[in-house]
Amino acid sequence: MSLNFIIFRNLKKNLKNYYLYVFALIFSVALYFSFVTLQFDPALDDIEGSVKGGAAIGTSSVLLVGIVAIFLLYANTIFIKRRSREIGLFQLIGLTKGKIFRLLSAENLMLYFGSMILGIAAGFAVSRLILMVLFKILEIEAMAKLRFSPDALVRTIVVFAAIYLLIMLMNYLFIKGQSILSLFKAGATTQTRVRKMPLWEIILGLLGITFIAAGYYISTQLFSGKFKEMSELMTAMIVILALVIIGTYLFYKGSVSFLFNAIRKSKKGYLSINEVLSLSSIMFRMKSNALLLTIITTVSALAIGLLSLSYISYYSAEATAKQSAPHDFGFARAAVKEKFVQALDAKHIEYKEIDMHPVRMEVDASKIMEHSEFTAPGDNVLTTSVVSDSEVDGVELKPGETRIVGYGGALEKFMSLSKTGEVGFRTVNGTIKQQLNGIFETPVLPFYYGEGGGIFIVDETVFKELVQERNPKLQKKQEVADYYGIELTNRSQIDTANQIYMDQKPQSPSFSQYEYELNQRTNMGMMMFIVGFLGLTFLITSGCILYFKQMDEGEEEKSGYTILRKLGFTQSDLLRGIQYKQLFNFGIPLVIGLCHSYFAVKSGWFFFGTEMLTPMILVMLLYTVLYSIFGFLSVLYYKRVIRESL
Repeated sequence: MSLNFIIFRNLKKNLKNYYLYVFALIFSVALYFSFVTLQFDPALDDIEGSVKGGAAIGTSSVLLVGIVAIFLLYANTIFIKRRSREIGLFQLIGLTKGKIFRLLSAENLMLYFGSMILGIAAGFAVSRLILMVLFKILEIEAMAKLRFSPDALVRTIVVFAAIYLLIMLMNYLFIKGQSILSLFKAGATTQTRVRKMPLWEIILGLLGITFIAAGYYISTQLFSGKFKEMSELMTAMIVILALVIIGTYLFYKGSVSFLFNAIRKSKKGYLSINEVLSLSSIMFRMKSNALLLTIITTVSALAIGLLSLSYISYYSAEATAKQSAPHDFGFARAAVKEKFVQALDAKHIEYKEIDMHPVRMEVDASKIMEHSEFTAPGDNVLTTSVVSDSEVDGVELKPGETRIVGYGGALEKFMSLSKTGEVGFRTVNGTIKQQLNGIFETPVLPFYYGEGGGIFIVDETVFKELVQERNPKLQKKQEVADYYGIELTNRSQIDTANQIYMDQKPQSPSFSQYEYELNQRTNMGMMMFIVGFLGLTFLITSGCILYFKQMDEGEEEKSGYTILRKLGFTQSDLLRGIQYKQLFNFGIPLVIGLCHSYFAVKSGWFFFGTEMLTPMILVMLLYTVLYSIFGFLSVLYYKRVIRESL
């Protein structure tokens, strides 16, 4: 019997065990090839904005290589372990370790590069669909063309050839370092069953829950005013990261066993078959996979968190644009405004003009500051603009009253202001005191005029007094002191009007709400696409890893199912217990990851947009649905194992 005959016969025999490994290879290659194809697509270089599409994708592809490499190396580890008895038998019949290595290398060569060819074909087929998705996110009106990139092909071959060499090195070291006896024992090693839970494990379990809870609590206090110095803020972030990661590891190492053991004790040892197959199995097995589950949970939380934040920014693009420029168009120079409206008149575009004449003032806000992260002398004095209530629709104030508009977002977290209290407007002749009667987020002037400190509205008589006694040193140049807003009557003409604005390239400072929104969607849309792509890759690879682990455990537990079947338990009885087991196996990492990402997003979402819950919930629901698919596949696999156990 020749070595070639053994190779082909062995490949045919083990094909049923390699189907998921082949899927993993095809999927990984298809993902990478389609992603790199986008990098070399000339359509992306035409995207306007601060981020070049090809460069951003090229940088991200390095991280994608790392995820795919770790995934394939881990998958190979599981499958070579499952073939350890077979390798041992080859040694028993007289094959040397070198010949066994060549046999496995030949098998892998055919499977690996055959799968790579299929993966490249699949990646090429879906690359146009992925480009269409990107164009849809960026709201680009362009035809997505199917292009084959030789550069992407070369890069894919080089990357996966390097991963293949790493896999072969791993196989060589495994075969070289194992004796015949250890090879026969490798596939039969199981987690040791502990009858009584030791005290140290109970302490670890309690510590894990405590660390996670402490990390969550500190994250809610980040911008509450407790951390006033930047060094304190950075230290708090590092402490949160350490507590959550260490707590997650201890949770899998001891907390799960501690909680399930408490449930088991509450039943005084009388467990149903469902509880035996779920609780008892998980409480002893999960701690052996504590490090793997910690990595999966942490990276899952990172992926969900980053995707949520980028989607928050994308979702809030319109609201953020209105905060930066409250009207469709705005100008600080009358001559520039006149040129623009003349072009609008020529195109028969109807509009309404808003004229304001703000004055720059220093405002003593010390008596309305509830807390502030800014502790330097003078930080309680706001330098911002003041306008008359006669220039703002829907606002009418009495002398002695003032109101703040356009104040909120991230600045509110750093510097919280009371809605009522006394403020003082500093003039060259002293301070004019006013009573604050409310703070509103709706802006009336672009960010340029208030610089994030909000705009103060006062009564017309008070405003005239402020104008007369204003400090000349605070005023901006006279030609840019005023504000002229343009609000279109018919929003359907915004594209035409914005094109006029872009063609004129008006002198700064000038503002286009629509242009702000487009830039926000372009930049954050590209980031959301990249983070989503990488997150999807990690989701599927981590789901496959957990699925591989369940395949491994299923083979080990097959003899136990045989005994239970002989005792009279039906397939349905066992399957219900397996369903509970998979609910915990996949559900616990998912729930912990979702909790981590929720508190991470909640602590700083206001830096990215104006709405948190809707974008974050949508991302979490999508992640949960995709993740649940692997739990369902695991149940189907166990169903086959149970059926074949008798």
